[in-house]
Amino acid sequence: MFRILNLILSGWIVTATVAGAASSTPAKYFRSDGGIADPAAGRLPDHLDAPEALLWRTPLDPGHSTPVRGDGKIVLTTYRAAGEELATVAIDETTGKVAWKRVAPAGRVEAFHRASGSPAASAPAWDGRRLYVFFGSYGLICYEPDGSLVWQRPLGPFQDEYGATSSPVLVDDKIILQEDHDVDSFLMALSRNTGETVWKTARPDAVRSYSTPAVWTSHGRKELLVAGALELAGYDPTNGEKLWWVNGLARIVIPGAVPAGDTIYVASWAPGGDAGKRVEFDRWPVALEKWDKNKDGKLARAEIDDHEVLERFYRMDLDQNGTLEQKEWERHAAVFQRAQNVVLALKPSKRGELSPGDILWKYPRGVPYVPTPLIDKGIFWMVKDGGIVTKLDAATGQMLQEERAGGVGGYYASPVAGDGKVYFASEQGVVTVIANQREWKVISSHNLHEKIYATPLIEQNRVYIRTEKALYCFGAAKQ
Repeated sequence: MFRILNLILSGWIVTATVAGAASSTPAKYFRSDGGIADPAAGRLPDHLDAPEALLWRTPLDPGHSTPVRGDGKIVLTTYRAAGEELATVAIDETTGKVAWKRVAPAGRVEAFHRASGSPAASAPAWDGRRLYVFFGSYGLICYEPDGSLVWQRPLGPFQDEYGATSSPVLVDDKIILQEDHDVDSFLMALSRNTGETVWKTARPDAVRSYSTPAVWTSHGRKELLVAGALELAGYDPTNGEKLWWVNGLARIVIPGAVPAGDTIYVASWAPGGDAGKRVEFDRWPVALEKWDKNKDGKLARAEIDDHEVLERFYRMDLDQNGTLEQKEWERHAAVFQRAQNVVLALKPSKRGELSPGDILWKYPRGVPYVPTPLIDKGIFWMVKDGGIVTKLDAATGQMLQEERAGGVGGYYASPVAGDGKVYFASEQGVVTVIANQREWKVISSHNLHEKIYATPLIEQNRVYIRTEKALYCFGAAKQ
């Protein structure tokens, strides 16, 4: 029998169901499969515009969260602007009908990028017996497969004008959250049974980033790969200890690290970090001389006439008092100075800061801002805005091809692979299917005419594509 507990923990209230042993089903969360379908998944569609390819389409409220499959359902989160409703929605995988919907008890919706962001951005996680969903506007919520509430843990909102988009990750009996924002960044582990904090590690040098951790097994030991501003680090999931780190990332990191065997790959790009186009800030005395009109030793927004500074004023103003002080200015200037837009391939060999010899190769072109790269069949795939697809030899970093996918414009969804194909989805709704081989071959391209921000999901012999208007289920034609 389950035992219902009403707990008051550190000032927050949670209703928890204490259950038995965890399921043996592999945990599923964002990129837990590396974006690669199970080889037993079966045939997948070549042409999404074929009449028989679309199995069902379910209209939904908007949201950016990548779906997860569990208990015969496809689960995702949504945001309805009217009423500012944040919800978790479960859809029957066979019929496409909504099985249940649960509204999150968020008191207020976090700030987010109104043009291309969403407060329903974090992918749900599934461990074989329970669902875990995260909203930066509220926190973490645990549901039974039928939508019954197990527990909830308030955590947000955070100080970040673009919200929180990192997704929960499951390791052993823990839920891992990475929250890198303008202030008070941290990595955290919570109990799957109760939502209580197991450990919490501060990340004082981390400024805003939106990457989701990856789990890497090295020499039989699990590590958390945490990509953040300027740095990739490995953490011990049992206690949150920082084991090793390497510098050389962008000032904002959104893609997750990609482990493949004993090698780790990470791609990071942010505006103002490319060679020849780097943003540089004046030294503090020079900035004061230029703009400090009232001579108070601080810089108010109204005093500054540089758009590069004004664009970043909110994130620079760490104490949110409306003025920039020397410490705030120099912290942000240093981030720009150290940032690098690059792909790194590395093999950590020790604890502490890694040496240059741990870096296998670097590649500076075609680096994506948002999509997490894909590694399959020895090929490193990445896509950036404009539909530029770059293929590298994963072992050497040598470029194989740099071509364009069928859709131009922005790219937020990460590529996924299965049945000899790689699927790319553009912001404008164009899905391009490319042969998963060393030679370049475009199989098809189909425009759904609905914006896409979520990464497609491949499960069994189905491809699920979540747009801002609906969830689509595609299957291969019967032979």
